[in-house]
Amino acid sequence: MFVVYQLLNSWLITVERTDFVSVPVTDMTRSRRFYGETLGLPFVKRWGDMPAGEFQAGNLTLAIMQPDAFGFEWAPSSTMIALQVDDVKATREQLEAKGVEFRGDILDSGVCHQSFFADPDGNPLNLHHRYAPK
Repeated sequence: MFVVYQLLNSWLITVERTDFVSVPVTDMTRSRRFYGETLGLPFVKRWGDMPAGEFQAGNLTLAIMQPDAFGFEWAPSSTMIALQVDDVKATREQLEAKGVEFRGDILDSGVCHQSFFADPDGNPLNLHHRYAPK
């Protein structure tokens, strides 16, 4: 049994934490305006001369990047990023005033409110507020 455990451990990697989530974009200037000015996320850093930079969304770093510069084909993400806010309705109204278009009405799941939208490249985003205890 101990030998099996040693073999399994030799194949596994140790992950300390998640450092960032990549968001594929086609236009860095437009994306920096959207994430920085429209959403109001703090800009953390640019990746040198590469078309990539980081924004802080609470405890999650969003790395916006042009995939073709890193050897990948561009396609919008299918993974939704949920942004926790205090008041989904008020935040939605603020973003709508800035030109953000939402998809559908505010969803009340019975434990949280959610409102869905996308960045200029079609990457799915979500305003989220959990009102029920976990």
